[in-house]
Amino acid sequence: MGRKPGILERSVIHNPDRNNRIYPKIVKSLSALLLTGTVLINLACGAGTKSVVPHYEWKNITVGAGGFAPNIVFSRVEKNLAYLRTDMGGAYRWDQDKGSWLPLQDGMEESSYFGIESLAPDPKDPDVVYAAAGMYRHEPAAILHSANRGQTWRITPVPFRMGGNEDGRGLGERLAIDPNQTSILYFGSRHDGLFRSLDRGASWARVESFPHSGSGMRSYPQPTNAGISFVVFDPASGSNGSSQSIYVGVADPGEQHLYQSHDGGKTWTAVKNQPPAQLLPVQAELDDQGVLYVAYCNGIGPNGVTDGAVYKWGTRSGDWTDISPQKRPGKPGGGYMGISLDRQKPGTVVVASMNRWQPYDTVWYSSDGGASWFDIQPVSKRDVSATPYLYWGNPEADFGWWIAGLAIDPFDSGHVAYTTGATLYATDNILAQPTIKWQPWIKGIEQTAIITLTSLPKGPPLLSGFGDISGFVHEDLTVSPQVQFVDPVFANTNTIDYAGLVPNIVVRSGTPAHRTEGKGPTQAYSIDFGKTWQTVEEPEHPARPGDLAMVVSASGSRLMINTPIARWSADQGKSWHKASGLPENSRPVADKREPLVFYAMDFNTSRLFISRDGGETFVAIESKGLPDNISKDRPAWREIPWPLMVDPYQAGELWFVSHAGLFHSIDSGETFAKVETNIQVQLLSFGKPKTVGSKATLFAIGSRGGERAIWQSDDSGLHWIKLSDDEHRYGKRYRTLSGDLQHYGRVYVGTDGRGIVYAEPVEKNEE
Repeated sequence: MGRKPGILERSVIHNPDRNNRIYPKIVKSLSALLLTGTVLINLACGAGTKSVVPHYEWKNITVGAGGFAPNIVFSRVEKNLAYLRTDMGGAYRWDQDKGSWLPLQDGMEESSYFGIESLAPDPKDPDVVYAAAGMYRHEPAAILHSANRGQTWRITPVPFRMGGNEDGRGLGERLAIDPNQTSILYFGSRHDGLFRSLDRGASWARVESFPHSGSGMRSYPQPTNAGISFVVFDPASGSNGSSQSIYVGVADPGEQHLYQSHDGGKTWTAVKNQPPAQLLPVQAELDDQGVLYVAYCNGIGPNGVTDGAVYKWGTRSGDWTDISPQKRPGKPGGGYMGISLDRQKPGTVVVASMNRWQPYDTVWYSSDGGASWFDIQPVSKRDVSATPYLYWGNPEADFGWWIAGLAIDPFDSGHVAYTTGATLYATDNILAQPTIKWQPWIKGIEQTAIITLTSLPKGPPLLSGFGDISGFVHEDLTVSPQVQFVDPVFANTNTIDYAGLVPNIVVRSGTPAHRTEGKGPTQAYSIDFGKTWQTVEEPEHPARPGDLAMVVSASGSRLMINTPIARWSADQGKSWHKASGLPENSRPVADKREPLVFYAMDFNTSRLFISRDGGETFVAIESKGLPDNISKDRPAWREIPWPLMVDPYQAGELWFVSHAGLFHSIDSGETFAKVETNIQVQLLSFGKPKTVGSKATLFAIGSRGGERAIWQSDDSGLHWIKLSDDEHRYGKRYRTLSGDLQHYGRVYVGTDGRGIVYAEPVEKNEE
């Protein structure tokens, strides 16, 4: 990497609290005044004159969790204080007074810091918390330190890279605080060995005496390293102000996987008589009697685990005991990962299976130190009425999968929570009889990747396409949608289109559902704004499943699909016919006002084609004004929005988002004019006009001066105002957007990890 591990590069302060930053607030307000032209009025009229300053309020659309949260960590010093780490959506803190999880990183602009590798609440001070942040091995990594529960962060970039969204993200916790001297922290890295900080994470140095120095950072597409999986201090070993006994797990292949130090990390030895070398220690907890409970897998997960075990080791006696819940020959596959001890009841432990798809994943409970176990899955019921997508179109929600995070509340033995690949479940009584009741504990958590968004001019204001959880009809933005895209279910919904003149007709395209092993439906048709669907059969084609996108004419009478030679259908996909005159790999888009008009761009020749007969025949237009070479504008991936767009309000009005700039046509593509704008538009969308009869409001994901942001224009792209602000950067992980066609000024933004956020103008009076 060209840098020596252990060297402190820089520390910066991230402060998302607007009220603590007076000067930036003044500058921001002046910028808003200048953009609206009201500063001259204020100067002319003097102090005390009131003016209306545009202010955009940002909120999350409620879906509820939706992604993989590798672990939940309770504070050991304050009741009702807990933190959640997610693999691509940042960290959250539970706020008991608000009854909600609070996102803690929305003001950060570094994308990589939203992959949380590890979390560590301070064992003495409830206000202090640390996070290890770094999403992928080749992206920046940092240790985050907060003295106010994550309201603000000190960010210390570090040279050892992380993998918060790579395999092995359920291991941990890799970051640990010495309970006897809280200025001392250890971090177990994936690639570079064990690191230590003596100044509350402000600087780091490698522990050179630790036997495992790391396997080095692997280049893609090689699998990632697991590295050091956990660090555990023994609080009872305090001497000379710090803990002397430390236990460290290593999940890289090798003969030894568990190491110990009894002199505060100066020297290390491998623990004797360890479990078989093919078993990798993934999580561990130490009880007050000095017994270390360790969960093992034969892989680092969350996929690819086929075997595992649970052991306990007496750190003082040296005795090992296999306490695996299932040891019989022919036991189901999968390993163990999530593990937690009851701090109120010595000897009580829970452990979760990992990647045991058949018959199901589960959690086991033991009150006698693992001598006997109780499988809680058969007596568990889940109430998912607040997040009905968890039904997946089935009569009952399943127990969950990828259970890497599992925790017993240290202040309440009955309160237990576990994370899954889609949500966070909790119960208030783990021993309830005859049924243990679980509910999603997810208010405030929005941790999903959004692929596409479409606003309708009538009906529900928004339809969404998600990664992994299909998509939704959003009728009330404040509650989890009652309508999920099912029958058919897609894994990912990649595109959504509607008939411009009859917007109750909607089509969607996506990838097959996970359970179909890549052979399920990928196209669907609706006549009730996406509330119910019927499957559309694709024509035969050589493309991969899920690569095709379907669109619908403005009248709703014709469908087109982008097979190598695009095809059209007049009977909702029952039969398909090749379009005449259209080159290969030209994807059609439909005019939103002309009933049977379609357009298609040939990226090889930079020519536009038009059909006026519902896609049956296309003719080339010798368009004037387009860039000479647009081949680099062809999307290389099915989830990338298409650059040729149609205005929803004006017939024959086209927009083309190019590397060479933004181009606009008002004559069905005969001529294009480059818009002389001061931002580089990366993605464009349309919203309701400001006044009746005026042009559509434009929204964009774009850059100016190296700053990637969300923008709005009311004059066809000549001038733009920035909508995103310092408190709502979301790591700049903006993936898609859609203006609202029913509410002026509202824009929906699909992020990569923080769900759907939206902004709308709020009048704000200022002196």
